[in-house]
Amino acid sequence: MKLRILSKAMGQDDADVSPLPEIGPDGTYPAIEYATVSLARKLILDRRRVGLSQAEVARRAGIRVETLNRIERAKVSPSVRTVDKIDRVLREAEVGIAKVPTPRARPRKRGLRA
Repeated sequence: MKLRILSKAMGQDDADVSPLPEIGPDGTYPAIEYATVSLARKLILDRRRVGLSQAEVARRAGIRVETLNRIERAKVSPSVRTVDKIDRVLREAEVGIAKVPTPRARPRKRGLRA
């Protein structure tokens, strides 16, 4: 209940995003379901904030529109790779640049060749 009140106070509209799971009899939320729904809600709100459609985000991220739709409806738990792709698109749109640099695993060593 507190989270729903908090989300409404933050201006998040519960009417068109996935509802948070109910508190269990032991007073806790189901962790996986809560994480999936929280991610879905954040993606929807971030996508709307930058003014992109699902189709545009999916195209830029290189994923299917159906996949993004299922993620936003909290029907699936996406892989880290998929979340990274979507996050990159949303950051690019937010910053308004063509590409946000992604860190390399290891920088190339440049040295003298013998």
